[in-house]
Amino acid sequence: MLEVEKDQDELLPSPVSATTPSQSKQQPKLSAAMIIPIWIVLSSAVIIYNNYLYNTLNFRFPVFLVTWHLTFAAIGTRVLARTTHLIDGAKDVNMSKDVFLRSILPIGLLFSASLILSNTAYLYLSVAYIQMLKAFVPVAILLISWTFRIHDPSKRLAVIVLMISSGVALASRGELHFNLIGFLTQAAAVAFEASRLVMIEILLHGMKMNPLVSLHYYAPVCALINFAVLPFTEGLAPFYEIMRIGPLILISNAAVAFLLNIAAVFLVSAGSGLVLTLAGVFKDILLITGSVLMFGAMITPLQVVGYSIALLGLILYKTTGGSKK
Repeated sequence: MLEVEKDQDELLPSPVSATTPSQSKQQPKLSAAMIIPIWIVLSSAVIIYNNYLYNTLNFRFPVFLVTWHLTFAAIGTRVLARTTHLIDGAKDVNMSKDVFLRSILPIGLLFSASLILSNTAYLYLSVAYIQMLKAFVPVAILLISWTFRIHDPSKRLAVIVLMISSGVALASRGELHFNLIGFLTQAAAVAFEASRLVMIEILLHGMKMNPLVSLHYYAPVCALINFAVLPFTEGLAPFYEIMRIGPLILISNAAVAFLLNIAAVFLVSAGSGLVLTLAGVFKDILLITGSVLMFGAMITPLQVVGYSIALLGLILYKTTGGSKK
């Protein structure tokens, strides 16, 4: 669900993207050495667990699973609000009806589309290849920003766009089990995710919301949107399958995703941008390796080269902060 960029992440594989971290004095802190490994494990576990549900247990209902995660998160954040200080930042957010309708609702629509599409892609593509395609998110953000003149292009950013685009293209060219439907689905998920992040920058500029506060507001909205979509996509089929896989599987799956968001609260204030970027890169490499070892995914030398180029561009993008120099 979460990605600290952004994304990321994302099942909510990147559950909710982290915005500016809350500055609440009551928020506890953990050292980077402690929280980064926890975040890497939880972030990887969410994606691998979802893939296990979809392709090993054959529970191929991404809309239902996303809806369940969001419902669990909506309840969980409200429990935390009453029992901890982790969501005290919500008290500093002036959430008027106008802000909700003009900002939270449209961003929630984009978030729902991104989550549903990104999870649907796991039905067609390997975990490894999807992680490679996600590297294109910064390029999509820049292209949208340039198109609508939110930011001006620069030579440095143009080089970064070229590096990431070339790397992802090489990785796609080397994919042994390329599936057009899965590729287009993930590409659409990237477009919606990038649009969501641009909208957050425009509509929520100046608001300080850590990942849990963001989830506190977005989870109920997105869950209701998904509930409206569910009858037209998967119908009652997933409900008939719940007893086959067991309720404990779904509860533990949603719990891991929710714990990832809690970890993200500590992560965003634990280290510098470079440290977090390198942690994200290390996590992606571990995920790709885990996909090969656990699910038998096959990667080619061309994909290794392509993804390495894309990662280098991604690191440059994160460390320069979109610099125009």
